[in-house]
Amino acid sequence: MTKETVWIEGGVDLLTPQDMARADALAVERGVSSLTLMEAAGRAVADAARRLVPPGSRVAVLCGPGNNGGDGFVAARYLKRASYDVRLFLHGEVSQLKGDAAEMARRFDGPVRPLDPFQLESLHLVIDALFGAGLTRPLDGRAAEAVAAVVEAGTPVLAVDVPSGLDGETGAVAGPVFRAVETVTFFRAKPGHMLYPGRGYCGTVRVADIGIPRAVLGEIGSATFLNAPPLWREAYRWPSANGHKYTRGHALVVSGPAEATGAARLGARGALRAGAGLVTVASPLDAVGVNAMHLTAIMLRPFEAPEGLASLLEDTRKNAVLLGPGAGLGEATRRLVEAALRSPAAVVLDADALTSFAGDLSRLKDAMALRRAPVVLTPHDGEFERLFGHVPGSRLVRARHAADESGAIVLLKGADTVIAEPGGRAAITANAPPWLATAGAGDVLGGFVTGLLAQGMSAFEATAAAAWLHGEAARDFGPGLIAEDLPDRLPRVLSRLYGEA
Repeated sequence: MTKETVWIEGGVDLLTPQDMARADALAVERGVSSLTLMEAAGRAVADAARRLVPPGSRVAVLCGPGNNGGDGFVAARYLKRASYDVRLFLHGEVSQLKGDAAEMARRFDGPVRPLDPFQLESLHLVIDALFGAGLTRPLDGRAAEAVAAVVEAGTPVLAVDVPSGLDGETGAVAGPVFRAVETVTFFRAKPGHMLYPGRGYCGTVRVADIGIPRAVLGEIGSATFLNAPPLWREAYRWPSANGHKYTRGHALVVSGPAEATGAARLGARGALRAGAGLVTVASPLDAVGVNAMHLTAIMLRPFEAPEGLASLLEDTRKNAVLLGPGAGLGEATRRLVEAALRSPAAVVLDADALTSFAGDLSRLKDAMALRRAPVVLTPHDGEFERLFGHVPGSRLVRARHAADESGAIVLLKGADTVIAEPGGRAAITANAPPWLATAGAGDVLGGFVTGLLAQGMSAFEATAAAAWLHGEAARDFGPGLIAEDLPDRLPRVLSRLYGEA
């Protein structure tokens, strides 16, 4: 299993292969030679290879017929000069290379062998420069055989741009793909580096600066981002010196019945740890005693039926509501959701609050139609499909579809959690460790979102920040994590974030 890490050496914008081609073209328009860009890209690949294996190592560089192959020729030249035993294999004919790739092949002062899977043995490293992020068809022929040979030999792979065979826009894998220990990409990462299954094939992703001016991003207008602090740090609400609990917002978390109260309490503790000044659990009458036994800093208010919840929300200081964890399925929960949506508070809907509208999305949309305050939906894949039906495509495509369809911020949970808002802006979260997949973790995440919304943070940024903080708290704790650990680990993460800010 490869270790998946993202090194952010530029910014958090994620560029599709089409965006990247535009960035290259804009850089050339601004006077940066395309040969200079390719030279810098190949040098970055060679530098990565030198970190992975020492001089004298046997390194095979597999070059394709396009610009990705040109990068490979440059890397091979630098490695050969650094005393590596370089064997360069070309998928195609040198005479068929064009443009910059042809020029870099001319500058390479060594033999160029035809791609031969039977010669890919007894190597210390394979550099995969066959095909880049724009490839959308499965590998076949000699390229597919090369993947099989390298996999069988167990040789470490350094991928150029993306592992060949991986769709750089969607992360889709339709056939043989190299599984890299490290991937070097250029200027900005691609969505396919962050979305599964692609992320599992990239290993450590390093973004190299090859001289493309940052200003070109404004002309490209990317709407896809890596979810990391630079995306939302400026919107984050730190406590002020002259503030008090009432200026930090008041989150309300709706409890389920007596036999299902734990989920709401997890969400409430998450909201409190995320910085809400006050948090109240709204409890059905039969669950008041159970909740009272477990709550200290979190307040408790009984309510009965939707009218009771509406009455609690008449106090407009209660400015953010989490509803759904442990709520139960059916008409009663639908009516509670509608009552919450009639209030001026920000509303986070999770779990049973979503599944209760399965097959009746129009009713939920009608309830949200005239709202000015934000609504955040936080489904996992099963809840998503029950509410929105089958939507083909990556998690990014599905989250965007749901946001446009519902008019809400959508946080589609998974190993590659995506946050999307109507209009297309989206962020992919890449910091969640495997042990975050544990019962109740989603309830805590809903609480984090609610706590940040209560403090007045804008909805997209609050949701993205909550997802990142959720992942970081889990990473900080380590294996053995259970949901109860997440809120109490958050202060360590926030302390580091505050120090960086």
